[in-house]
Amino acid sequence: MFVNDPLSDMIARIKNAAMRKRSKVLTPASKLRAHVLDVLKDEGYIRGYEVLEVPGEFPQFEIELKYFDGAPVIAEISRVSKPGRRVYSSIKDLKPVKNGLGISILSTPKGVMSDNNARENNVGGEVLCRVY
Repeated sequence: MFVNDPLSDMIARIKNAAMRKRSKVLTPASKLRAHVLDVLKDEGYIRGYEVLEVPGEFPQFEIELKYFDGAPVIAEISRVSKPGRRVYSSIKDLKPVKNGLGISILSTPKGVMSDNNARENNVGGEVLCRVY
């Protein structure tokens, strides 16, 4: 199956699994998805992920979702920059998400990072998604 926007596909899978209270979700593996999942893990939105490799098939990530008191930790995750409309932000124009309760994930020249790390490194970039 060909997917035009792999990151949006992963976000949709995470949303759907969280709505259905699933503990794990599978998504095809890629470097960009791995970097975004690393940020989500570092910020505490998911428990972790691992690569599943079945001979003759494309590698997949098994993402372990995180719940608190029965509710998913990821209340909302949305794609900001899309293939049809790229959204870039300098560090001074980057606004906090939900008054600092959420994060934006950016693709910067120094790698994929959260908005807090981008502020520390004083670097802007493409706003991939927002999580809260």
